Amino acid sequence: MSFNPLRLGIARKRRMLRKKAFAEALGLTKQAVIAWDNGAEPSAENLDAIERVLRYPKEFFFGSDIDEPDDETTSFRSQTAMTAAYRDAALAAGAIGFLISDWVEQRFSLPPCRVPDLHLYSTAPELAAVALRQEWGLGQKAISNMIHLLESKGVRVFSLAENTQTVNAYSLWRRSVPYVFLNNFKSAECSRFDAAHELAHLVLHQDGKAKGRDAEDQAHRFASAFLMPEADVIAVLPRVSSLGQMIQRKRRWGVSLAALNYRLRKLGITSEWKNREFCIEINRRGFHKAEPEGMERERSSVWEKVLQSLWAEMTTHIEIAKDIAVANKEVSDLLFGVLARESHPISPTSLTAVKVGTEE
Repeated sequence: MSFNPLRLGIARKRRMLRKKAFAEALGLTKQAVIAWDNGAEPSAENLDAIERVLRYPKEFFFGSDIDEPDDETTSFRSQTAMTAAYRDAALAAGAIGFLISDWVEQRFSLPPCRVPDLHLYSTAPELAAVALRQEWGLGQKAISNMIHLLESKGVRVFSLAENTQTVNAYSLWRRSVPYVFLNNFKSAECSRFDAAHELAHLVLHQDGKAKGRDAEDQAHRFASAFLMPEADVIAVLPRVSSLGQMIQRKRRWGVSLAALNYRLRKLGITSEWKNREFCIEINRRGFHKAEPEGMERERSSVWEKVLQSLWAEMTTHIEIAKDIAVANKEVSDLLFGVLARESHPISPTSLTAVKVGTEE
């Protein structure tokens, strides 16, 4: 197979290198990079340099075309503070996520998609949250794990390791399958809210074309109502007089203090004045940066089961990386840091419960 310039572009964006900076790192001119983009094949010496600079195996650049998330149809969680370089790097990570997903689906039966189209509720996102809870049989109970819930409904959830809070999360549909990419740099509570926010985009804005402040506001309101059902919040916190009460109760819904404060105001449990007072206290005590009584970060169940099943056959994530010709760390980062945990042997007992597919 011949050299694929589309793959070169994905790898370059993954490393946040513009063409000029990439050429300088290679010790070449920008024109050389442009020539490769136009179909010219690099020399063997230049291929060695490309592999060194981009940290992708040479085999990666000779594969077939890869699907890449399109900025036009991808719903990003807040783009205001995000630079083009970070956006492109996150989208390029999505392309690698697609490769991993395709590799896994050739070998395992993953949960089918059960994410409905609720775009008719787009102007009433709180009602959409109620409708989805009813359809999924959740009632008013708190959601113990957002990632597990999404995965059980057929959403492919990946983690991003961008080391910046400017990339929150994003979601999209690909071949009738929904995808969510979450940034692990944020707190566990914020990541849960991001997951609910992206779920809103998946059900309310399935064509991916709803953008701007209105779409983000709809997703925010949906996420708030989905994670903190009205009846449950009113039953547990009918009156709030101190931040301490909120700290004690926020773990029930797995949300940040700021998110709970917002929801209490929207439900009329607190006044505008009290809401503002709590906002000031949250910032003064630094809780907007370090969440008090923080929860454990959620991780994927599907990818864990897949990797445990592979481990039973003495196969690790390294095999995935080798087959799709990417660095091991790329796979580990997208699969919630599995590299750190995979080194621990899995007992035969635990393997009896990790079969993926129709068998339980």
